[in-house]
Amino acid sequence: MEWHRTRRTRGALLALAVAGGLLATGCSGDDDSGARAKGGAPAPAYGEGSVRQQDTGGQGGGRDERGFAPDPSADPAGALSTFALDVDTASYDYARRTLADGVRPDPSTIRPEEFVNSFRQDYRRPDGNGFTVTVDGARTGAADWSLVRVGLATRDASPADERPPAALTFVLDVSGSMSEPGRLDLAKQSLGTMTDRLGDDDSVALVAFSDQAETVLPMTRLGGHRGTVHDAIDTLRTRSSTNLGAGVETGYATAVEGLRRGATNRVVLVSDALANDGETDPDAILERIDTARREHGITLFGVGVGSDYGDALMERLADKGDGHTVYVSGTEDARRVFCDQLPRNIELTARDAKAQVAFDPHTVADFRLVGYDDRRVADDDFRDDRVDGGEVGPGHTVTALYAVRTRPGAHGHLATATVRWLDPTSRDPHERSGTLETGALRDSVWSAAPRFQVTAVAAYFADALRAGDDRHDRLPGAPGLSALRARADQLAGVTEDEAVRRLAEAVGQADRSLG
Repeated sequence: MEWHRTRRTRGALLALAVAGGLLATGCSGDDDSGARAKGGAPAPAYGEGSVRQQDTGGQGGGRDERGFAPDPSADPAGALSTFALDVDTASYDYARRTLADGVRPDPSTIRPEEFVNSFRQDYRRPDGNGFTVTVDGARTGAADWSLVRVGLATRDASPADERPPAALTFVLDVSGSMSEPGRLDLAKQSLGTMTDRLGDDDSVALVAFSDQAETVLPMTRLGGHRGTVHDAIDTLRTRSSTNLGAGVETGYATAVEGLRRGATNRVVLVSDALANDGETDPDAILERIDTARREHGITLFGVGVGSDYGDALMERLADKGDGHTVYVSGTEDARRVFCDQLPRNIELTARDAKAQVAFDPHTVADFRLVGYDDRRVADDDFRDDRVDGGEVGPGHTVTALYAVRTRPGAHGHLATATVRWLDPTSRDPHERSGTLETGALRDSVWSAAPRFQVTAVAAYFADALRAGDDRHDRLPGAPGLSALRARADQLAGVTEDEAVRRLAEAVGQADRSLG
């Protein structure tokens, strides 16, 4: 559990005042593609409702190599929260699968940010690459405690005929454990359907691994060759043990050999991640393919399958492999991932994206970031672009939720949230910010906008599934599972969202098995 108590020191206040001034001022500049770190600030933009959203410029002269203004008296320790962006959702979908089987998920597999990020949001989206920033919040039933939501959104995905071509290397686990129904058979069916939906200028390669790895199909343009790809998929059969390290290494080698300039080059790993042969340490595996990952910009997309699933290994590979993970439990999930998400969101809009939230110690006594335990970044590294962040594509939203205790009777500025990212092509840095005042906090979480309430239900659900893990205290104002199920049922009707209905079902299953 990591709570942060802010310091009401003169230095902390001065640092925040200086930072706020830098963010709010600066030279004027273009606002169509994000404020460059060396550029200026577009005019402030204001979001809907009572939340003020402010797009800010970057840094000007007189700053150190990280972009900070030199101020030896500044001491913002304890008032900052910094993390790499993450769009993974595997933890939530795997928990749903486990609960549907009548089993309580292992608390160590519960990552609250992946629960929160599994649901559609209604954040305003930018016109070009980069992000918009939305900050809002509402008070909980616990005295002085609120939930504060930081929402980041990328532009909508381009139609297939407008996006850059894709060069996708599929690395398929064909070990014995993949013979279980809903694993290799599901992956083959999904790949076949996706092959028919990709464009003629897209390319596909296929690598299979068990105790060893082999390239089944080199990088092949789909135009005029879809039958060849289907034939290669049909040849896949399960064999022996799981040498996942060999599969990833061969997959990246195949991707480098078939590298296409001007295309999105990505390795898609489909596995239950139950490695039992060869190299099984994710850091050692990633070290072997580090050149391909960094020099060629090849990203990793992990697709987990199976009732027994190596969640920790897959999550570590994706986090350190400049990618993200999803979990597929059945045909509906497979269709959504392979046929909708992957073809539509192939390209990247931001690399090494990080967020930093500065809480005003005059109004905030304590705060806690919900989840992102493996994605924390040192505060001083926020503007160090050598430090790894997250890769995000179009059509995505990223939500970070904070539990915040305000000082009794405090009024005024509460927090400033800033996202920093590199342009995926030029690697130029950009920033955007948004602010929140105490007066914009809704009176109750359950009177806030429906999508905010869905975020709260997802976070409280993850919180309940982590109960018993001594590393984490409960979130303030947490309702019981029965009450949470009622909230989710109501929200499913209000939003008419099938994903929220499935959330209500999962909460109900947890209530029955854990109650």
